[in-house]
Amino acid sequence: MGDHRGDMRFHERVHGVYFDDLDAFQILHNARYLLLFEHVIGSFWQHLGWSALDFVRHPDQYHLVRSNHVEYLRPVTGTGAVRVRVWVEVLGNTSLTFGLRVLPLDEDIEHATGQRVVVRVDHKTKKPVPWSDEFRRIIAPYRRDLDPNQPQPDGA
Repeated sequence: MGDHRGDMRFHERVHGVYFDDLDAFQILHNARYLLLFEHVIGSFWQHLGWSALDFVRHPDQYHLVRSNHVEYLRPVTGTGAVRVRVWVEVLGNTSLTFGLRVLPLDEDIEHATGQRVVVRVDHKTKKPVPWSDEFRRIIAPYRRDLDPNQPQPDGA
């Protein structure tokens, strides 16, 4: 499922919340949010055509997670399902910052928001290298930093 927010696209998937995802209070365990983020980012890469790791055809696939940040705003209680949304906040020279939201199925009020920063690295040296022009072209519709209708992260 892709969709549009203004001119900028996002990618979204519905994920189940199961009994073993809950903590002692019957609330979605805080560590599970990172797994939801991981799953929607994986789905996003598949949506872009990266179904299998192939560093020869798609060298931009070789990237490492630099950081994760989650803000828990409203608990997910009990079993059921949530929507998880991803887009690109900023694409730098070697880094990419994803924006993430966990939402109920029936309204756009966040359970949690987050960011993940990844850095493209050379698969042999493990040193940061720039994203390819082809990757920049493919990712452009999902970039918030290119959408003039969206406030820029630095307030510009």
